[in-house]
Amino acid sequence: MEQDNDIKFFWFIPSHGDGRYLGSSTGGRAINLPYLQQMALAADSLGYYGVLLPTGKSCEDAWVVASSLVSITKNLRFLVALRPGLQPPTLAARMTATLERLSAGRLLINIVTGGDPVENKGDGIFLSHSDRYKVTEEFLQVYLPLIKGEKVTFKGEFIQVEDAEILFPLAKPDKLKLFFGGSSDAAHDITAKYIDTYLSWGEPLSLVQEKLDVVSQLSASYARQLDYGIRFHVIVRETEEEAWAAADRLISHLDDETIASAQSMLSRLDSVGQSRMRSLHNGSRDSLRIAPNLWAGVGLVRTGAGTALVGNPQQVADRIKEYRALGFTKFILSGYPHLEEAHYFAELVMPLFADSKSANTKNGAAEIQSSFVNAGPVGEIIGGHKHPGR
Repeated sequence: MEQDNDIKFFWFIPSHGDGRYLGSSTGGRAINLPYLQQMALAADSLGYYGVLLPTGKSCEDAWVVASSLVSITKNLRFLVALRPGLQPPTLAARMTATLERLSAGRLLINIVTGGDPVENKGDGIFLSHSDRYKVTEEFLQVYLPLIKGEKVTFKGEFIQVEDAEILFPLAKPDKLKLFFGGSSDAAHDITAKYIDTYLSWGEPLSLVQEKLDVVSQLSASYARQLDYGIRFHVIVRETEEEAWAAADRLISHLDDETIASAQSMLSRLDSVGQSRMRSLHNGSRDSLRIAPNLWAGVGLVRTGAGTALVGNPQQVADRIKEYRALGFTKFILSGYPHLEEAHYFAELVMPLFADSKSANTKNGAAEIQSSFVNAGPVGEIIGGHKHPGR
């Protein structure tokens, strides 16, 4: 079995909304700057390696949000989306260079092709699924040399530039890494050619193994070796019974009409990955436990990642180690409400990976101690004079 001491844990910045119950305004929270700052500070202080910022019309803009959070964090990496077809590659390269420098190299890039035809048309993108991936490849053929400091002239089917360049270089151009997710053949081919970390939404082990086999074989054919990341929600409590009760509460305000409406909207997406997510539950709450400690309830109403790891700390850690054995080293996690669940996971599960490099590192040496070994008191002082025992 692979070692698990190279796992990096990411959290999620819920700029599309947050609350205690899915599909309901009950227990909902306003997404404003103070709350986003709380999330970023929590993730930074708890020892998460980085945060993912979502993209799309249902979210606050990922680049503006990241820019507002960089200066209040110290070690946290920001995984921010670029949208080929929506952004010209030269503009994207300038944005990348600016935020990468201002964050002292704490920027990671998530290439998002986009899978909602209705939203795409609202953004002025009238392209088929296959053409969007052609645009993505042309975008990368311009963008990648630009961020390396090269001058680029390129003429493709969709993108054309002449003497394109960026004048302000990246602080650490060799450290900037590209992430990309997709389950179609076109997505796998682009991943194998250009991407550093392939992302998958959380599926049962056998299903993600199929995708990893394809992507790893393709990348080998291009003489490249990739990293792998996976996206889950988490619901972890001290006992398994408490965790499953929390999962049930999360969807307790959902009625059949709300689920049907969400599934109707999701059915219009031409994303292969989204289709795979929907097939895990088929729009029904009757069989949501799809594998040991793996629950598909989030996908009843949420686009994108729709599965959660549910259980006590050891169970969740064991499931993570099973995915690590397949080759995944980056785990991008979230939970509801995101602020509290970030603490649950960090305090209950991260200590089981105490030797992990999930704390930020620089040149292989830890920059900070993880949250499990901090300089202040851990737990409330007993009787005003004594530290609590473990």
